[in-house]
Amino acid sequence: MDERIKRLINNVQKVIVGNTDVIEKVIACMLSNGHVLIEDVPGVGKTQLVASIAKSVSGKFNRVQLTPDIMPSDIVGFTMVHPETKKLTYRPGSAICNFLLADEINRASPKVQSSLLEVMEEHQISVDGQTLELPKPFMTLATQNPVETYGTYHLPEAQLDRFLMKLQMGYPNKEEELLILDQMGRENPLKTLAPALTKEDVLQMQQEVQEVSTHTLIKEYILNIVIKTRNDENIMLGASPRGTLALQKASKAVAFISGRDFVVPDDVIKIASSVLSHRIILSAKGKASCQTPEAAIQKILRETPPPIPNRPI
Repeated sequence: MDERIKRLINNVQKVIVGNTDVIEKVIACMLSNGHVLIEDVPGVGKTQLVASIAKSVSGKFNRVQLTPDIMPSDIVGFTMVHPETKKLTYRPGSAICNFLLADEINRASPKVQSSLLEVMEEHQISVDGQTLELPKPFMTLATQNPVETYGTYHLPEAQLDRFLMKLQMGYPNKEEELLILDQMGRENPLKTLAPALTKEDVLQMQQEVQEVSTHTLIKEYILNIVIKTRNDENIMLGASPRGTLALQKASKAVAFISGRDFVVPDDVIKIASSVLSHRIILSAKGKASCQTPEAAIQKILRETPPPIPNRPI
């Protein structure tokens, strides 16, 4: 594993106990220049995780607590007349940063959710005819609560598709929760967390991830998985070509984190459910048999044999 990745993981684990797999996937998302949605029940550390990842890189970190009364201008900014110069002046919104934590995104109105579309896809903001490039690197880390749906707005498919991955934290085991009791019994370590990497480190690693090679057989394996989501009787709506590209990008990041400059089938298998589960819609039969999109993707992975062993080609 790359020394920079080790430093980053160790730094995040000063705040987050366990969940190494989830931490690595969020880092893979960052190295793929993508965005991540973490959906889980309250109190399992979603906000702590995304905040610790963001604060572990010495970039600008903004957090916005999304509620129904938040306006799009709170995200993208607005122009106003300067009281002295009498000229229009742009006031930046919360998206002008390197890491944007959109907490409880499903509590924001559809108008606010749609304001994030251009931000996440184009990495730019358009306000009053002006287009502003966002800083690099830029990443949106969103959280949402799958329970207590009263007063929430379901994310549309177009918005979900903008997220490279959708992750779940899960409950800690007994030993991990005992460590949490010891750790959080004092001051929250997030308050004193220092950066472990610079923005330049992240940009350099993003470039190195792009150079990770993907053999034609691996590309065909990725395609076979995605095409099966479109033909499976348990799935009403399969993954789009954007999902195919996302799976390849994420697989390259997983390979890089593992210390390789080439993708193997295990990289695809490890990340496929996180990349594809939120891009499909189950049919009535799928809801009865598979019950969850993640289970449907795992079933497809079991039925799609890897083309080669886990070795360089």
